[in-house]
Amino acid sequence: MKMVPPKPFTFEGGKRAVLLLHAFTGSPTDVRMLGRYLQKRGYTTHAPLYKGHGVPPEEILQTGPEDWWLDVDQAFQHLKNEGYDEIAICGLSLGGLLSLRSGVSYEVKGLVPMCAPIITRENKDRLYNGLLQYAKEYKQLENKSEEEVHKEMEAFKQLPTTTLSLINELIEEVYDSLDMIDAPTMVVQAVKDEMVKPENANVIYEEIASDEKELKWYENSPHVITHGPERDQLFEDIYQFLEQLDWENEK
Repeated sequence: MKMVPPKPFTFEGGKRAVLLLHAFTGSPTDVRMLGRYLQKRGYTTHAPLYKGHGVPPEEILQTGPEDWWLDVDQAFQHLKNEGYDEIAICGLSLGGLLSLRSGVSYEVKGLVPMCAPIITRENKDRLYNGLLQYAKEYKQLENKSEEEVHKEMEAFKQLPTTTLSLINELIEEVYDSLDMIDAPTMVVQAVKDEMVKPENANVIYEEIASDEKELKWYENSPHVITHGPERDQLFEDIYQFLEQLDWENEK
């Protein structure tokens, strides 16, 4: 079986743009349904693919937050170059963390961090366990034998995990800058999140400086909330949040 690698997407829908950012070990597939939902309602959506993602898992450990930030920056500039001068940013997990960093670095219309980590305590173990699961599933999708998968996973466990330490450094950096975020923000959190403890959402909501902020809880959703059982409600809530922003452009 030949695996089809994930790719960035752009769904043209109107003059207002939403940059969508995927999770660590994820891909634009994380936010693809959301992208289509917003496109049908008049928004242009664009999602990049981070370096080291959507390829053999060994490559993700050869990259880090600054590589992914460069991908986000290039995606933001791509939208600007295409004539979209009003951009909101919505991201899942690591993408939510990068969306918060974007709120400090760029002039944005609004932010929607979803299930974003902002507390480093216990985070590295959760990241590592998620990475191992991703690596094993990737190798299984390559139709490798159980013996091959086991052998490669043992080798994978010997690789340096500097990338995970760098993610925690990014979390600390973003935490320290939350009081510089003044864009309207809708903080999204899944109550059944198995990767990011719900208390992270409370910290983000309390610490950002924006006067226009709200915190939305989804009682039955897992970490990848964009694929969860409450995704339709989530998508509608995001759309309604976007509709309330002070856009200069009509759709």
